[in-house]
Amino acid sequence: MRLSAAINSFKSSNLISWKTTGKLQQTLAGCIELSGKTLHSGKVSKVKIWPVFAGEGRYFEFHSNLIPASIDFVRESLLCTTLCKDGYKIRTVEHLLSALEAKGIDNCRIQIQSLDSEDTEVEVPFFDGSANAWVEAIEQVGRKEALDRCGNNVEKLAPHLSEPFYVSRNDSFMVAFPASKVHISCGIDFPKVPAIGCQWFSSAALDDSYEKHIACSRTFCIYEEVEHMCSMGLIKGGSLDNAIVCSATKGWLNPPLRFPDEPCRHKVLDLIGDLSLFARSGSQGFPMARVISFKGGHSLNADFVRRLSGITVQET
Repeated sequence: MRLSAAINSFKSSNLISWKTTGKLQQTLAGCIELSGKTLHSGKVSKVKIWPVFAGEGRYFEFHSNLIPASIDFVRESLLCTTLCKDGYKIRTVEHLLSALEAKGIDNCRIQIQSLDSEDTEVEVPFFDGSANAWVEAIEQVGRKEALDRCGNNVEKLAPHLSEPFYVSRNDSFMVAFPASKVHISCGIDFPKVPAIGCQWFSSAALDDSYEKHIACSRTFCIYEEVEHMCSMGLIKGGSLDNAIVCSATKGWLNPPLRFPDEPCRHKVLDLIGDLSLFARSGSQGFPMARVISFKGGHSLNADFVRRLSGITVQET
C-alpha cells in the first residue's frame, strides 16, 4: 500500500496527524493459546490469538461476533476496560492489549470463550495480575511481517500530536505534549495508605524497558475497600495470588513487591493498554507524545482517547 494512500484513509481530530514510523506492520508468527481464571466473575476463560492480514488491526471474536479493540466500543465499567458490541461484552482487556501494543503486534484476531456457552459476557484471564503471561507467550511464538490480502507489506503509522491538550476528572488529570517519541510519567497519591503514599514513575514505555520494568507489575488494591468491591459483585476471582493488597494500617499483606513503586508502574501498564484503543487498521495506538497522568484510571484514560478521536468529553 502506498504511504500517501494509507495516511489519507485515516480520519481523526485536528489534534492528530498520522506519520510513518519507518517500520512495517507486524503480526504473530503463530497462534497463542492461554486459559485462566478471571478477576471479576471468577470464571475460567480461554483465549486464542491468531495472526491476521496487515491492515486488519486487533480485534476480538466472541460467539462469532467481531469486536474491534477500539475506543468506539468501550463502555464505562468499574475497575476494568470493557468492550461492547451487539449485546456482547468483553471485560478486562487492558493487560492483553498493553502487551500487544508494547510488543508491536499490530494485527491479530483474539478469539475468546467462556466455559459457559450461554454467556454473553466474558473476561480475559487475569493470571498473576500483570501482563507477564502475555509477554512471555508473544516472545515464545514470535512475530513476523504482516502482509495484506494482496501479499504486500504495509507501512506502520503512528499518531502525532499537533498541540498540547488535557483531560480531567475531579482531582485526576492527564496532559499530553507533542514529542518525537513516546514518554510516560505517571503519578498516584494515597495519603490514607502510607505504604503506598505518593509515587511517580517515568518510562519510554514502548521500548525494551516495557518487558523488564512494566509488564511484570501487578494489580493492586486497598484492603479496606475489598468488602465494598465484593458487595458490588466485583473481584470474585481476586486473591493474594493475582493482586498485591495493601492495608491502610498494616501495610502490604503479601510482600515482597517486585518494585518499590510497583503500583505506579502498574498504572503505566494499564495506560498503555487503554491508549492502544486509539489504534486503527494496524497503526500504533499510543500517540507519539509526552504523556503525564496523575491519579488516573480506566475512565480518565478512555476520556483521553475519545478526545484524541475528536469525541466531545464532559469534564468533571
